[in-house]
Amino acid sequence: MPSVPPVRHRSLRRGGPPSAPPPGTLVPPVSERFRNADPYRAEREWVRYEGTPQRELWRELRERFLARHSAGTPWVLDLGSGPGRFTRHLGAPPARRVALDVSREMLRSARVHWGLATAGAPRPDLVRADGLAPPFPPAAFGEVAVLGNTLGFAGASAARLRDAAASLVAPGGTVLLEVAPGPGERSRYLARLPLSSVARLLRAPTRALVPRVEREGFDTMPFRRPEDGEFQRIPAADLVRTFETRGWEVTEVMAVAPALGALAPRIERVRGDAKAWDHLLLVEEELGRRPNRWVHAAAVLVAARAPVDKQD
Repeated sequence: MPSVPPVRHRSLRRGGPPSAPPPGTLVPPVSERFRNADPYRAEREWVRYEGTPQRELWRELRERFLARHSAGTPWVLDLGSGPGRFTRHLGAPPARRVALDVSREMLRSARVHWGLATAGAPRPDLVRADGLAPPFPPAAFGEVAVLGNTLGFAGASAARLRDAAASLVAPGGTVLLEVAPGPGERSRYLARLPLSSVARLLRAPTRALVPRVEREGFDTMPFRRPEDGEFQRIPAADLVRTFETRGWEVTEVMAVAPALGALAPRIERVRGDAKAWDHLLLVEEELGRRPNRWVHAAAVLVAARAPVDKQD
């Protein structure tokens, strides 16, 4: 597939649900806010996954998920890439990467951060376009990712965006999606332990810890800010049903950090202990794959493989 020159389209892409505006403030549609993002918003989107142990946990779990589903394919697409935080984690090293976003500033930031983080690696093709009408032929990519809150902020067009992404996947290729069904959860057991005990406990074998965490159950966290009317909460089970009905193989569904993800002080205690940190990643992954953890999760990752006889 030849390189595609940047084109101007409107799109919907990721970001955290915004704070409530002051009373009487006129707020532009979400698509306009993302299209007109300034340098501050682009940098804020980049640092959303660095700077604290909690953010590092969220980032590492996503990176490990992407590594598990990395396709050995010539072309991969980050649809709604923002500043390209996860673009370099898509596909195997020789893959040609394409980052598509509606925002010129997000793509400029992606170019800058790519140069800083991946010296010597081929820069991705940067395409300014609408995720609902991407300027590529069907089945052009072996791997397509729609990460962050891109689907959620598509609002009523979320199903169209999902289908647009799926249409770009080649037969036997993979689509990687992220949705935000709820406000998140926390483990009751790990939350009630003395702060000083958490890292020590996580040094123990995970096979003993996971059943204990499950027995005591989970608390659903409150939403941190008022819900934005344009944001779409998409149940992970709905995505699974949609793809399975269409003959796709859903290869993994994982809630991100259901145990400690909301407990920043406890994550900080674990971060300094390499063995405890490695075990925490394993515990979060094992718990996150259980369907009862998907319902209230703040983030769920879904990987699905297209049938080899896929028709578009």
